[in-house]
Amino acid sequence: MKMKTSFFTIVLLSLFLSLYPSLSQRCNKKDEKILLRIKKSFGNPDVLTTWTKEIDCCSWYSVQCDEYTDRISALTIFSGNISGRITEAIGNLPYLETLILRKLTNLTGQIPSSIAKLTKLKTLTISYTNISGPIPSFLSQIKSLATLDLSYNGFTGTIPPELSLLPKLRTLRLDRNRLTGTIPESFGNFTGRLPAIYLSHNLLNGSVPQSLAQVNFTALDLSRNRLMGDLSVFFGMNKTIKAANFSRNLFEFNFSNLNQFPESLSVLDLNHNRIYGSLPVTLTGLKLQTWNVSFNRLCGQIPTGGSLQKYDSSAYFHNQCLCGSPLPAC
Repeated sequence: MKMKTSFFTIVLLSLFLSLYPSLSQRCNKKDEKILLRIKKSFGNPDVLTTWTKEIDCCSWYSVQCDEYTDRISALTIFSGNISGRITEAIGNLPYLETLILRKLTNLTGQIPSSIAKLTKLKTLTISYTNISGPIPSFLSQIKSLATLDLSYNGFTGTIPPELSLLPKLRTLRLDRNRLTGTIPESFGNFTGRLPAIYLSHNLLNGSVPQSLAQVNFTALDLSRNRLMGDLSVFFGMNKTIKAANFSRNLFEFNFSNLNQFPESLSVLDLNHNRIYGSLPVTLTGLKLQTWNVSFNRLCGQIPTGGSLQKYDSSAYFHNQCLCGSPLPAC
């Protein structure tokens, strides 16, 4: 009787585990198969040595499974001797929320269109690689995206205006590429989202769209491009911008007319432009942690007070006729 009970218990347990395999092994077999294809496309590198069938894929290096579904929710690969291209198979990880491929300098090719199938993706970072080609407009189909970081790559062509259709986007990094053309007028549609946008170190040109006046940026870096126009669209008492870097462009406007700044502004870099006029007294009301107006065409006395005197003369060098502390007296 005791043997029959034991045998019956074992049969029940085996049946239970077959119905609920996640209790014995978390890894979803479909996800495991896709990850092994990704490993192969990356040249079976040493950094992914744990990616074997003998180890549960939820325990693999750079892989994270969802606590409840046990499906792959994050793939974050930093550094390593990875070479090859991003395989189309990556689009077959339907529960992926975070995809980070960073500091993989031998990673080449273009972003595969299958990435648009990742409808749960919140963070997409492909940075410090040799991925090239145009920035694909199909990324605008991933409506869940909150962070899109494609910085430090070899992307060329223009910025897709469709990126403004991403309703949850909070951070956009396209800096350190070889992008050309203008900033899309459609970026004025980022209203109400308080985005941080980084477009520095590209080959962008033309005037800054007036439509951006509708956007309340938290951070904006347009430095080291060939941009022109008036920057007053980014400032005003109703704005909440904290950091603004417009250095090394072709901006040309009368700084005297820009007399309202948000209290939140702590970083303002305008060096190497063609800005003229005088420094507004309202700048003294800001608690600036970074400040530079060197290499412009400014004139008049530097207002006294606030943070303006804590910076040495290098922050004011090479202007037409600025004077007053920390420069020589007027």
